[in-house]
Amino acid sequence: MAMVIASLGAVSARAAMEPAVPVRTVAPAYPDEMRRAGISGVVSLYFVIDESGNVENPKVMKSTNAQFEQPALDAIRKWKFKPARRDGKTVKMQIEMPIQFRADSD
Repeated sequence: MAMVIASLGAVSARAAMEPAVPVRTVAPAYPDEMRRAGISGVVSLYFVIDESGNVENPKVMKSTNAQFEQPALDAIRKWKFKPARRDGKTVKMQIEMPIQFRADSD
């Protein structure tokens, strides 16, 4: 019986976690020389969303071109999230997210 209760507890604990959701996004500034050259790319960012939904300590994990890194960091710092919640309480959440730069889009 204890084994079943522990199993149910684990399931309900997972169900009680609500991920952070973006409520305000800001597109990164596309470097002019990269757009003129038709160069696209991706920057993978790692950051923490605090209990108020603010982005903390964004870092570049990897990128296809270093010229996209600073615009991606500048943009993500302006994002706002509905914070993650666990058991009804706001909590910090670690995120890894790609920011795409597409030369063929405006």
